[in-house]
Order: sequence, then C-alpha cells, then structure tokens
Amino acid sequence: MFSEIDRFAAKYISLTGAESDFFHSLLKPRHVKKKTFLLQEGEICDFEAFILKGCIRSYYLDKEGTETILLFAVENWWVSDLTSFAERRPSNLFIEALEDSDLLSIDYSGKALLFERIPAFERMFRLLVQRSLSVLQERFYATVSQTAEERYLQFLDKYPQVAQRVPQHQIARYIGVSPEFLSKIRSSRRQHP
Repeated sequence: MFSEIDRFAAKYISLTGAESDFFHSLLKPRHVKKKTFLLQEGEICDFEAFILKGCIRSYYLDKEGTETILLFAVENWWVSDLTSFAERRPSNLFIEALEDSDLLSIDYSGKALLFERIPAFERMFRLLVQRSLSVLQERFYATVSQTAEERYLQFLDKYPQVAQRVPQHQIARYIGVSPEFLSKIRSSRRQHP
C-alpha cells in the first residue's frame, strides 16, 4: 500500500526504514466512492491526500453558482486546500472524487508531528508547494494571454491522462469557457486538423 508514496517521497528525500515506518504510521488509508465530497465550502480542510488510485477535482462556485475548476488530480498527485489546511480557516473550495478513489491522507497534527520528527519532510512539502504555485502562475498567465483554443490544446498536451478521464463540460470549466464554446472549439478542430 505504501510503495507508491515511498517512490514519490524518494524523488525528494532519503529516509531510513524507521523514518518510513513512522511516516506510514501517520497516513490514513481511505477509499472514497465516486461523487464523494472530501471537502465542502465552509469546512476546515484537515487533510492532505496522496492519490493511489482515482481522479479528484477541486473547484469553487461563484455567486451565481457557476463552477470554476482549479485542479484535476490523479494517481501520484496530492490534493488538499492548502490555504484552509495551513491557516485553519474555512475553505472556499469543494473537493470531489470523480472516480472511486484510494487515498493516503495525513491530518494537520500528523503533518506537524512528521515535520518535528523528520525535518526532511519539510523540504519535500515545500517543493510541492513551490510546484503548485508555479503551475497556478502558469495557468493564470495562460488565462490572460492565450485564446481558449490554445488553453484547451495546452491542457490536452500537459494532462493527457486527465483529459481521457473527465467529462468535457468539466474541462471547459477548467479552461474557463462554457461547455458550448468548448464544443465549438472541438468541432472546429475536427474540421480543420
């Protein structure tokens, strides 16, 4: 059960057997069914979850109830509301399983204990936060500098494993267009490859 997360951690840090065992002791295995909410707006996020199997999305609703999808996460990715988790304040996000999913999650107190006992994990999680910030900055830049079609093609190129697993209307919400507009883009691409 821990082999995938151990391989993931090994990309960032080296652990002794005892350190790995301690890390494993703080992880809670969790199986969630498709359409299960891991987090809803207004709740305080008390988990960071590593995805062993499945697909999860993170999104918020505007005042009119329109979804904006911030993230799709699949195997070997982490999912959480970093702001709510770190600052212990109510979330603006919904985190929902799009497929039956198997996760390993760590809660706030467990992560604090992990950092205290094995400081190398602070480096790993810092690098993960930096990567997340970089992805968000790139996405923001794409939103203000690229056409919808360019954003769609970039999504397909960067996340082919996600594009095959999520509905087109959710991809539309991720790239910031209506589902109808995405249909027009896709139709146009079929006519002019």
